[in-house]
Amino acid sequence: MATAAPVRTILLYSDDSSVRETVRGAVGSVADSAGTVIEWLDVATHAEVVRRADLGGIDLMILDGEADKAGGMGVCRQLKNEIFECPPVLLLTGRPQDAWLASWSLADVAVPRPIDPIELQRAVRRVLAGEVVAGAAL
Repeated sequence: MATAAPVRTILLYSDDSSVRETVRGAVGSVADSAGTVIEWLDVATHAEVVRRADLGGIDLMILDGEADKAGGMGVCRQLKNEIFECPPVLLLTGRPQDAWLASWSLADVAVPRPIDPIELQRAVRRVLAGEVVAGAAL
């Protein structure tokens, strides 16, 4: 009898559905060579990010730093300050020069736009493999 592949849950926040689609397409549905499956939780509002984070069970949060109304940088800082044992956060920044803002937000990893699928996939895999520890410096 075959055992089910492990599942890792990624919360993906952006108010722009095309950004969410680009991220999911770049990362894919398998997290590693062992066949770990990624379960995507697409979220388009700040309130839903907070609600889902409060529920727990998230292995990684990818937040769009360029989201309207509530940008991912501010949302990240809020979550890192309010959620006990907040999961790691990968922040999508507007450009490479925004790394200092990602640091201010307390993000664990930052990936700049334009999104390089290989760089994003590597960053996600490193976090899910435990190579990037939540709360560590960028």
